[in-house]
Amino acid sequence: MLAPSRGKALERAISGTAVTLPAFLVPAFQTAAPRRQFSSTPCKPSKLGRTPITIPPGVELMIGDPKVKKDPTTYLKIPKRLVTVTGPLGKLELEVPIFLNINHDEASRRAVLSIENTEIKQQMEMWGTTWAYLQRYIIGVSEGHTAILRLVGVGYRATVEERPRKAQFPGQKFVCLKLGFTHPVEEPVPLGMTASAPQPTRILLEGINREEVMAFAATIRRWRRPEPYKGKGIFVNNETIKLKQKKIK
Repeated sequence: MLAPSRGKALERAISGTAVTLPAFLVPAFQTAAPRRQFSSTPCKPSKLGRTPITIPPGVELMIGDPKVKKDPTTYLKIPKRLVTVTGPLGKLELEVPIFLNINHDEASRRAVLSIENTEIKQQMEMWGTTWAYLQRYIIGVSEGHTAILRLVGVGYRATVEERPRKAQFPGQKFVCLKLGFTHPVEEPVPLGMTASAPQPTRILLEGINREEVMAFAATIRRWRRPEPYKGKGIFVNNETIKLKQKKIK
């Protein structure tokens, strides 16, 4: 059963008599504008992907034929193309999706990347990502990548020494760290990478693969992550930390 006041208002609305609503109820009875179901914005190309890559002298770019390989994550057989970048410092290989085309102009020493369909999200994502990987590989085989680690703390020291008994391959060196523990920390230098200690509190890592260089730097950093109260720890490149005030009980 409806209340008397509500019942009268309903009868008036049915009969066609105009009913005056309170101001706070007006927005609830207004018809909302229809929602736009999709965006009409045109699809824009990737800023990085459409930028030509300059190949410096001494660097060769070889694009292989498509081959079917099993993806280690999804276990699906996906065709991919192997791109080999060779330079004075070494050689790197990059797997490129089949929908991504590389137009290599040997005369002007430039490479332009393009995709088949700009409306597919996966292709748009891999366009700029592949451009960044290829650019880093070209810089790596021609100039190399570096990472500088700074040891901040009382008594923190670093040296690069050889450990023939622990070496996994001939000539492997180890980064020996003194970080306040009861024992020294020894980290083996990966193959294809060089490490040096120009100062007792500085470590210089060099390599052609930026991923491996930064991964090894992160492995060393995890022994003494920078802490915000005294500012001590191992800092990578231009890393900084904002100091906090001490907790006073």
